[in-house]
Amino acid sequence: MIKQNTVKTISFTGYGFASGLPYVLIFITLTAWLRDVGVDLSIIGFFSWIMLTYSLKFLWAPLIDKYPTKLFKRFGHRRSWIITMQLQIIFSLIVLSLINPLTNLVTFALFAFIIALAGSIQDIAIDAYRIESAKLEDQGNLAAGYQFGYRIAILIGSSFALIFAENFSWTFAYQLMAILMGINISLSIYISSERPNNNLVKLSYQNSFIEPVKDFFDRFGIKIALILVLIIATYRLTDIVMGPMANPFYIDMGYSLSEIGYVVKVVALVGTIIGVFAGGVLIKKMGLYKSLLIGAFLVMFTNLFYSYAAINDKNLSLLGLIVASDSLAAGIVGTVNITFLTSLVSSKYTGFQYALLTSLMAFLGKIFGGFSGVFVENFQSLYGFSFGWMSFYIFTSLLALPAIFLIFYNKNLFDAKYTRS
Repeated sequence: MIKQNTVKTISFTGYGFASGLPYVLIFITLTAWLRDVGVDLSIIGFFSWIMLTYSLKFLWAPLIDKYPTKLFKRFGHRRSWIITMQLQIIFSLIVLSLINPLTNLVTFALFAFIIALAGSIQDIAIDAYRIESAKLEDQGNLAAGYQFGYRIAILIGSSFALIFAENFSWTFAYQLMAILMGINISLSIYISSERPNNNLVKLSYQNSFIEPVKDFFDRFGIKIALILVLIIATYRLTDIVMGPMANPFYIDMGYSLSEIGYVVKVVALVGTIIGVFAGGVLIKKMGLYKSLLIGAFLVMFTNLFYSYAAINDKNLSLLGLIVASDSLAAGIVGTVNITFLTSLVSSKYTGFQYALLTSLMAFLGKIFGGFSGVFVENFQSLYGFSFGWMSFYIFTSLLALPAIFLIFYNKNLFDAKYTRS
């Protein structure tokens, strides 16, 4: 018989997939679609602001914490929201697939926004469900399972979608992704179970903001809390800012959609598997402090591969190296970061506090990411096409330095083991 902990890990692999697929289809693959049909880099960059819904999700977190959805209430508080939002995402993906972005860009953006909003609401429920499903010492396994599913979603939503888009159409690719989402969430709901969180404090909407924030500062103190907020806000800057430009960069370098897809398919899965579970092992063996530092350095250095590729001719082996190293670093950092944020959350305010912390993590990067296309175009006006791309990736690599310094000079902060209460 399969152990209950193993079933939990497998189910959260499915929930990680459910969380990652809409994100990658809107934040990453959509940029390839837009660039493939000839949309300007600056507009593609601004399109990434749609994903600010993920950075502002703490605004609707109190509602998700307080009530289940009526239609699917029998599946449990958290799972009722997951099912409702998945249905909204699947429907909107199908509608989006039928819209031509060149002739109906506003309508196209509207349905992309609806998908992003539903995805952000779903993430609140999934994160709270994960935190409530295991003790802190077991969160590493659930985080690894979640990240594995999330990275598989990135693999399928980027490489598979690109291959199908080139060989069939963008319409077919996005409709296929909607079908996969339906199959995945059905299986995930079937094998999982949910127990009520009796520690969850249900407050008025106004107090739902005040009490969880006050709890965070009371537990850590103002000085430490502010340092933690700065670390959270800067830790993922590099990969968030460069994200909207990754696929446009590949396309501008002369790679076809199928070439990008096939190379990603082969090497990203290996890099992801190693990275996700290496992150879990890293935390257990080396602790949060060293794991956070190692992850930040990995992201900074692997990002520099893009700057090297920008000034070299098209090379599939080089593309494979870039994707492999990026997937390895992202897998490690994803698991480490989830465990770090989870360690800061109180079980009394799981949904709101985790949503707020992840919002802080992404907000600054999303704001800068919206200007990523403008950055590239300005660098290219100064240094030319290839060296403009090179300069952009050097710039995004340097964005890892603030978090590295903050973690390094606050080592004592990570000596004590965080506990949730």
